[in-house]
Amino acid sequence: MFSAKMAALSGGTGYSRRVYITFLAGSGDYVEGVVGLAKGLRKVKSLYPLVVAILPDVPEHHRLQLRNQGCIVREIEPIHPPDNQVQFAMAYYVLNYSKLRIWEFEEYSKMVYLDADIQVFDNIDHLFDMPDGYFYAVMDCFCEKTWSHTPQYKIGYCQQCPEKVCWPAELEKQRPALYFNAGMFVFEPSKSTFDSMIETLMSTTPTPFAEQDFLNMYFQKMYKPIPLVYNLVLAMLWRHPENVDLDRVKVVHYCAAGSKPWRFTGEEENMQREDIKKLVSKWWEIYNDESLDFRSGERRVDAENRSELQQITANALRGAMAKPVNVLPAPPAA
Repeated sequence: MFSAKMAALSGGTGYSRRVYITFLAGSGDYVEGVVGLAKGLRKVKSLYPLVVAILPDVPEHHRLQLRNQGCIVREIEPIHPPDNQVQFAMAYYVLNYSKLRIWEFEEYSKMVYLDADIQVFDNIDHLFDMPDGYFYAVMDCFCEKTWSHTPQYKIGYCQQCPEKVCWPAELEKQRPALYFNAGMFVFEPSKSTFDSMIETLMSTTPTPFAEQDFLNMYFQKMYKPIPLVYNLVLAMLWRHPENVDLDRVKVVHYCAAGSKPWRFTGEEENMQREDIKKLVSKWWEIYNDESLDFRSGERRVDAENRSELQQITANALRGAMAKPVNVLPAPPAA
């Protein structure tokens, strides 16, 4: 009934000012992740298309593969950090500054960004109906070794469970602001915002988590946390299992070492867990389902001003947000 109602609202426009967007660079195997994401969005009957922002080094056969899956492929120019000799937590992070280009896509009114190693297991279209003017994302976890350079890791503090290890009173002025994972976020494109970001970036020293650190700094005052069901970082399964209900999770982020489904071997640490293997299997079920391949003639809906659709998705959003996010007030950054 839901899909029939959406079809009735489509009006045959075939164009949407709301889109999902992801990022792809190089000739490696992350294209498989984007294909899987496109099919996942189709499986949950998303109304909105997937735009893929690609760097010039993405080969033509990968571009064709994405177009054949119904993706809108947009080439962007790379953005380099002020000093590319800085040591990042991962060497490839230097590429991720180019993701900032998506703020230039002003032909779209609202976007939900999803990394290529993400899969959507439930419809999340209602995220587009959240109030404008804010940056929405899921809080990150500070417990993995990639955070070992930070005070919070050394103290044992994590914003996912702030009651377990309290932030020391003597360091209160240095308490970190709320920090989100930039693998998934909701935002409005703006060329003026992009220009401001680039100007700020050129005078900001790159940090270990590259564009994620930068986005957290830039959008600190606009950031609104949303529940972790919208971006389950796999480390949560062993770091904070009490916060995870897999039956409610809508978006899974395969960012733990060894967890990429298309290159999964199960040999890396934590990859023999049954919950991990189940999530990898669920990704493959979608990827291998030929019924989810794009069919020419499929339409997307421009539903931005359709009051009936807004009411449907608003009801879904209220239900998804009913469980409060466990956060502390964010003091100024150190």
